[in-house]
Amino acid sequence: MRLKLLVIRSANPAQLAQFYTQLGCIFEQHRHGKGPLHYSCTIAQTVLEIYPLAKGQEAADPNLRLGFEIEEFDTVLEKLTEHGGKIIQTPYESEFGWMCVVEDPERRKVELYKIP
Repeated sequence: MRLKLLVIRSANPAQLAQFYTQLGCIFEQHRHGKGPLHYSCTIAQTVLEIYPLAKGQEAADPNLRLGFEIEEFDTVLEKLTEHGGKIIQTPYESEFGWMCVVEDPERRKVELYKIP
């Protein structure tokens, strides 16, 4: 089994796409039929999409937690804070490698791991 699709709902999809672009995501804008305009990128074999909030949804879910293994760890952290991110757990050596936790602009926790 492998993860094929992950959809994030956002109050501000353009801002959120810009934030995740700092991690290395390359988004394209998509629209399927009469559906909403959204952002889509492929990470390995997984499609990550950022959609507007669903009808009746008042706020983004801040409980979703994501994790990414990234290159240029220190540079990416600096860029993220310039684009609405907040470091909530400073970098440290964990049992899974060098990592930290940031919040995206909608308060989702994002674990960042340094590629060894």
